[in-house]
Amino acid sequence: MDKSYEQILDDNLSHIQNEFERNNPSIVLCSEPFHKAEFLNRLINGVKEPVIFVDLDLLYSGYVKSGMIQKKENVIIFCPNKVNWKEKLSEIITKASGKKIIVIIDSLNGVYNMFDDLESAIFVNSCIMLLSSIGKQVGTSVIVAAMVRKKDGNDLVLSPGGKQVIKSEKTGVYFLKKIENIMTIIAIEKTGKNSKIFKMK
Repeated sequence: MDKSYEQILDDNLSHIQNEFERNNPSIVLCSEPFHKAEFLNRLINGVKEPVIFVDLDLLYSGYVKSGMIQKKENVIIFCPNKVNWKEKLSEIITKASGKKIIVIIDSLNGVYNMFDDLESAIFVNSCIMLLSSIGKQVGTSVIVAAMVRKKDGNDLVLSPGGKQVIKSEKTGVYFLKKIENIMTIIAIEKTGKNSKIFKMK
């Protein structure tokens, strides 16, 4: 490993929240759907700002409906589809540009499955970047979750589908994993020798 990692204990997720504010949008990659749901729920429970949860794989809203996750009063859940995507996106942008909020898009896989051709995927990526750009003016953070698997050569690709994650230089990219009872988020694909590992018990 040619990088040195700064290890940060972050049980209340305050450090990772600051990291997401600096790197906007932030893409959180994970290979286990339950770990992804657990992390997003912990993040939501740890913030005071209003949260817009754009649920494209219906996992989070399913947990809420079943009572496995208790929905906080400051959370608004959107479940857009291909037909109403532009309408819902416009509504989300209006809310995100008015005051500081947290926008969680779960998941990038759902976006790419909704828009199955490359041109549409690029359009959706542009929407995410636009949302981030407008939101920055009031401190809004955009967090995009994605399910991935390792491809030959250790490249991370979306799972299922195998598509590359579309990102820009401004995007923060993180890998989420859980070993025993410790959840870690590793900042990846950053230039320079130092990177960060956030650990949560």
